[in-house]
Amino acid sequence: MEVKLTQKQKELIERFGVFMERAGSAPVQARIIALLMVADNTEFTFDEIYNTLKVSKSAVSNAINSLMLLKKVEYHTKPGDRKRYFSSRLVQTEDFANKFGELLEINAILQEVLAQRPKHTKAFNARMQKAIDFIEFLKTELPDLYKKWEKHQKNNH
Repeated sequence: MEVKLTQKQKELIERFGVFMERAGSAPVQARIIALLMVADNTEFTFDEIYNTLKVSKSAVSNAINSLMLLKKVEYHTKPGDRKRYFSSRLVQTEDFANKFGELLEINAILQEVLAQRPKHTKAFNARMQKAIDFIEFLKTELPDLYKKWEKHQKNNH
């Protein structure tokens, strides 16, 4: 069964999909994430995704499996129904915290890399140092920003 989408939703799925591709997702992965985020329903079966995106079953299967490994998509089942219902995990605040942890981890590695780099690659080293400094700045500023956001959330809810 094909998911009913408005023209605006179709265009938004395409724009969101292109953005996700630029951010490193494969095309079918990007369209699945976009579909799960944009469509009125928040969960879809394999067949609904396949019929709506009009790509091969193997492409949908591979993309869903990859997205689940990347923890961008999850699924659940319903009692008496053997189908899996897929939904997006992109709108979970905890995931942003995990990404920030990954950023701090890569920064520690970048610092080690910079420490062993030859001195004659000054321009490259300077760009790397600038990236390290930016992440360090985020490390000091984001906790306060998060507290401010939490306060904002409490005041608005």
